[in-house]
Amino acid sequence: MKKIKLSKNLTHTWFIDLDGTILKHNAYKTEKKDILLSGVKKFFKKIPKKDKIILVTSRKKNYLKMTLSFLKKNKIRFNQIIHNLPYGERILINDIKPKKNLKTAISINVKRNSGLINYKI
Repeated sequence: MKKIKLSKNLTHTWFIDLDGTILKHNAYKTEKKDILLSGVKKFFKKIPKKDKIILVTSRKKNYLKMTLSFLKKNKIRFNQIIHNLPYGERILINDIKPKKNLKTAISINVKRNSGLINYKI
């Protein structure tokens, strides 16, 4: 089990990819439906309520309605979804807070379709 260590007393912004991370990669195309991966519901319930969740995806606009419906049906909480992104790496750059030298960027690479079962907050 890999623990994600968060700073206390601060709110966080989560950027979470859809396909291969929380949903089975390309199942919306190959199986004509989305499939939630292992541990996702439990993981999302542990994200502090004050935190913001931004989902990111390369999915095109024509899949957005189906995607939003699936997420709502499965009670996956999020504040925003950014779609139609290019394929490839997601790069997050943030500053280090001078007080206590706090690093404010965390990056986690999840093996495709393994879900979030091996991660805890």
